[in-house]
Amino acid sequence: MTPSPSSQSILIPEPGFGVYVHWPFCASKCPYCDFNSHVRHQPPDQARFVAAFEREIATMADMVPGRTVSSIFFGGGTPSLMEPGTVGAILDAIGKHWSVPAGVEVTLEANPSSVEAGRFRGYRAAGVNRVSLGVQALNDTDLRFLGRLHSVAEAMTAIEIARATFPRISFDLIYARPGQTPDAWEQELRQALDLAADHLSVYQLTIEAETRFEDLWKAGKLTVPDEDTAAELYEITQGVGAAHGMPAYEISNHAAPGAECQHNLVYWRYGEYVGVGPGAHGRLALPDGRHATATEKHPERWLASVEADGHGMIVDDVLTLEEQGDEYLLMGLRLKEGIDLARYETISGRTLDPTRLADLIGHGLAEVTPDRRVRATPAGFAVLDALVADLAA
Repeated sequence: MTPSPSSQSILIPEPGFGVYVHWPFCASKCPYCDFNSHVRHQPPDQARFVAAFEREIATMADMVPGRTVSSIFFGGGTPSLMEPGTVGAILDAIGKHWSVPAGVEVTLEANPSSVEAGRFRGYRAAGVNRVSLGVQALNDTDLRFLGRLHSVAEAMTAIEIARATFPRISFDLIYARPGQTPDAWEQELRQALDLAADHLSVYQLTIEAETRFEDLWKAGKLTVPDEDTAAELYEITQGVGAAHGMPAYEISNHAAPGAECQHNLVYWRYGEYVGVGPGAHGRLALPDGRHATATEKHPERWLASVEADGHGMIVDDVLTLEEQGDEYLLMGLRLKEGIDLARYETISGRTLDPTRLADLIGHGLAEVTPDRRVRATPAGFAVLDALVADLAA
């Protein structure tokens, strides 16, 4: 495992302790989405859901008391369908049970429709200091194809309001859309980067199981760019992002230096995190080992479970050392900084196969830094799933 001569040492902070809050409701179901999101014809009873969130937070705090929160993230679903008072009450509950230092990153995902953008000032007053906008595309034709309810004009307005309201903003884009050319994507990406967000998440369109797009794809009514074109679009993303001062710090995420998403870094650095709300997942370090938790996905069933039992957990498994090691590889190698070999050995109780690692280094897919970090090279990121599988074998 000879270090790459070009490798540099990196000072990596502790992984941290995050709290993830899942709001499962959406105004409509996007045809590409396989997240736990649900459409209701009648608005949910937010007061009742607030009470349930408060109870589940209390239960989780009994499991992992005394933690200091390093990030909070409201995901979904569409959290911007929540009333600002709902967000504030949940933040108050988190602060009641754990230590939340001033200035901790509090992110809320939002759809950039004009009605939801008008709530931004209320979210800021409630304690949100970072917003992540689901823009997804910067042309109206593709927004309609993706099932989005906003227009480009509404997205621009939401971005403007967000910039004036929050210290930090991010937004998402989806590439490798049907018929998308490299030139068109580069132009759209440059336009996005000029909008002065400090963070950009860029995801390749994939056909997920049990989605409307899967039905269309199976019927031959939907074709996405081939692998070579998708790879070219990815390379454009890396180059344009770096040239605009927002290099990739994770395979799908770009940020200005210091503007990386602190909550997602908890996941990728394999820290602890609590998941509350329907379908939320967690990873908790308890005396008997590291636990993987998950809650009931169906919102109303989750609500009934919390009201009856104080929580909606349906999974609470103790992970084996091998499972923990595999998860650390899977998450950590997504980051440009890679994984700490010593920590991998501590977590998993084993060492990486030196022959496999040397082979990956020899093929230019991985490197080892002087301080014993393993990370993917740019070529390795292009085949990351295979690289992780090889190391985990």
